[in-house]
Amino acid sequence: MFLIDEPVAKERARQMNPVVLAFVGDAVYTLCVRQRLALGSGEKTGALNRRASEKISAHGQSESLSRILPLLTQEEEDVYRRGRNAKKPTKSKNASVGEYVRSTGFEALVGYLYLTGQAERIGELFFPEEEA
Repeated sequence: MFLIDEPVAKERARQMNPVVLAFVGDAVYTLCVRQRLALGSGEKTGALNRRASEKISAHGQSESLSRILPLLTQEEEDVYRRGRNAKKPTKSKNASVGEYVRSTGFEALVGYLYLTGQAERIGELFFPEEEA
């Protein structure tokens, strides 16, 4: 897993707009998924892209969220809820409203964990099969 040079203090990250956290989280999660697919498969880019899209989509993130919700700390739940409930400037073209708001919360959580230097926690929550 990769880390930023200097983690942001949790208090500062909690004060950030949750949509901005989701903006960062979207990029981080996309990179993590693509990295794992590229390193764990001999597939061609077309197949890799299809598999990544399934995981990265609002629908895929919403499904992953269902699995990890019971594992979240109170702090992580708070970040997720802030992201889920945030006013977003766009609407999803390919997901239900419920999936879209859940995926925004999901991405906000990833962004928060990344910015606060908790890359290991991202791995524990979102890629547990690789922790063994």
